[in-house]
Amino acid sequence: MDGIHDLGGRQGFGTIRYAPGAPAFHAAWEKRVNALYGMAVRRGIFNMDEYRHAIERMPARYYLSASYYERSLTSLLTLCVEKGIVSREELEHLAQGAVPLSEPSAPGRTNLPDRETFQRGDRVRVKNDFFAGHVRMPGYIRGKPGIVVSESPRYPFPDAHAHGVEAADEPTYDVAFRTEDLWPNSADSALARPIRESAFF
Repeated sequence: MDGIHDLGGRQGFGTIRYAPGAPAFHAAWEKRVNALYGMAVRRGIFNMDEYRHAIERMPARYYLSASYYERSLTSLLTLCVEKGIVSREELEHLAQGAVPLSEPSAPGRTNLPDRETFQRGDRVRVKNDFFAGHVRMPGYIRGKPGIVVSESPRYPFPDAHAHGVEAADEPTYDVAFRTEDLWPNSADSALARPIRESAFF
């Protein structure tokens, strides 16, 4: 996750705007987009990892200027074009103008053989590796030590599942990190909220 979408822990973006009790949707088209991508996942047109990766592939300038549901719409349309459901020309005819889509996907990677398993309380270190495709690992935890606090149900390996390549199920571990390890000299001492991750040494 080295694209512009991976903003966790980065500075310079100002105060997070938060409005208690704000509605989930602000316009009727947002509800339709949400319903359409949910229906596409249920019908097996694409999976949630492909959906996330299509958002990650948005051009940086467009991603930063787009709203949450504009990103959802871009992902939905990109995947529908890539899956042959509709052509870009048909979309642009309906929209009577240009329709922004995400960049092409990089190849995925399959599960690693002979992977270690972990237990609650194990000390682990996140792999310090880099990969051009979809990775469910926030960049700010790369190479950082943590403690396994629980294990979640097995799930298809997202790095492969997002690319439509063979994705065997793997356990997902909830890991707690010390804030000082994640953000040295810029965070109060605390145990950071557990992060689900499966890419450890």
